Amino acid sequence: MTAAAFPRTASGFSLRSLAPRDWRWPALFGLFCAILLAGIVEGQISRGDRGITPINSSGDFLASGIAVDVIGDNADDAREKGWREAQRKGWAQLYKRINGSDGPALGDSVLDGIVTAIVVEEEQIGPRRYVAKLGVQFDRVRAGQILGVSGRTLRSPPLLVIPVYSVDGIQQVFEQRSAWQRAWAEYNTGQSAIDYVRTAGTGADTLLLNAGQTGRRSRVWWRVILDQYGAADVLIPIARVEYSYPGGPIKGYFAARFGPDNKLIGTFTMTGPSPAALPDMMQKAVARMDSIYTDALAEGVLRTDTYLVLEKPVEKEDLPEETAGDEALPIETDGSTTTATPAAGIQSFTVQYNSPDVDSVSATERAVAGVAGVQSASTTSLALGGMSVMRVTFRGDLAALKAALAARGFNVQEGGGQLRISR
Repeated sequence: MTAAAFPRTASGFSLRSLAPRDWRWPALFGLFCAILLAGIVEGQISRGDRGITPINSSGDFLASGIAVDVIGDNADDAREKGWREAQRKGWAQLYKRINGSDGPALGDSVLDGIVTAIVVEEEQIGPRRYVAKLGVQFDRVRAGQILGVSGRTLRSPPLLVIPVYSVDGIQQVFEQRSAWQRAWAEYNTGQSAIDYVRTAGTGADTLLLNAGQTGRRSRVWWRVILDQYGAADVLIPIARVEYSYPGGPIKGYFAARFGPDNKLIGTFTMTGPSPAALPDMMQKAVARMDSIYTDALAEGVLRTDTYLVLEKPVEKEDLPEETAGDEALPIETDGSTTTATPAAGIQSFTVQYNSPDVDSVSATERAVAGVAGVQSASTTSLALGGMSVMRVTFRGDLAALKAALAARGFNVQEGGGQLRISR
């Protein structure tokens, strides 16, 4: 009897008895992974120590690296005197750089009227002394009249900058702050023939603009990203730094690349006596990169990929004769006369659609592009997880497009001259 009691207890304990509860452990593990992944993505987006906001990119003139060392009655007086001295030195530097000779000395009141900003590069403030390295920004219109500078005729389309920085074989863009990113953010692009589109590197920039993106060739995805930043194409300046030994000389390898195909435009190398020279090296490298891209623009090398530019709607005067401006022709059928209406012209319409993920964007574009009468369909405003906007070029009017989409299996809603589609 006693021996029979133990088998009864043992037989009640089996793996089968645990089966109904086995789903809990995988579920808990999956929940943990989801929380961890969400934390990683949130950390990628919300970290506040990586972005560097670019300086003013207007066409103002900038004179930089102006050293001042003045003494005043107090700290504020010394600083004011230092800034005024910087304005005078900056004007002399700017005039000589543009005209190649010393220009007229301008009074402080005149300089106050043409100076738009003082850029503090380095400064030390004492009780009565002010030592600093400053930059002075001059209004292009007012200062240009004195300098005799006319407007620039050569100008590139807006080009997105993705500065790739490589150390020890690891490439990064905005994952961490770097001297390369800072040099591009602090470079005054207003005086360049290249219309640079620079980002701060915060928020979604880290996810969209990374070293992996520079290796992708899909024009569809590139077009979506470029549209988010209002750019027509992409520039990829690459910097790779090698350190000889701690505190020793450094060497930088730089490559100017362009477009989704990562086309090489030019390369150069620079050296520095120690890691302390890295910021200065990067500033000079950015200026040299700008020169390479400007020369490439003048030579016609920076030609925007046609697959990255949204198709321009066909104007009425560009249509073939049979589809534009034709008069109605009488046609006799079964003894009666009818009037033939000419084919409708090509027009562009705005279509909204749900885009929960990247695959849905490509799938919707392909589906709409396959509708009869549609000439092109491309996303102009992407909102993953929300409502994206597509520009559809269609041979016909809005009512005909609505009917064609409905025939394709879409649920179509019309409002405000736009369409919204869903499955």
